[in-house]
Amino acid sequence: MTKPTPNAVDVHVGARIRQRRLLADKSQDVLAHAIGVTFQQVQKYERGANRISASRIYAVACALGTPVSWFFEGLTGDAADQAAITRDLTVDSFLSSREGRSLALHFQALKPRHRRQLAALVAAMAEGSDQQAA
Repeated sequence: MTKPTPNAVDVHVGARIRQRRLLADKSQDVLAHAIGVTFQQVQKYERGANRISASRIYAVACALGTPVSWFFEGLTGDAADQAAITRDLTVDSFLSSREGRSLALHFQALKPRHRRQLAALVAAMAEGSDQQAA
């Protein structure tokens, strides 16, 4: 028997919960206590392994000081949007990582000209990596 794969929307909402929790600098344990579940349950929500009820999403939003709608941003409801959801999850996953948060915070401190230069450098490096992989 194969393990059922999580629904893309559940994964998207879970990734947004994780991203917002990390931006708020809260641990899974602190969030779990605030919403009345175990930290293991928060882990499952963040992975999209367990669906989260409307009342629990509301509790998470209150605990993290964000509107409920924030967790659904980027979803259009279009079935063809699955590729975009996957792409957004990759970005959310990166921004949820320690390196991603650090890069994003430091990037904001740069002057616009330096941001453009750095973005061009990273794009060129990524293009080089793609060519080497092929």
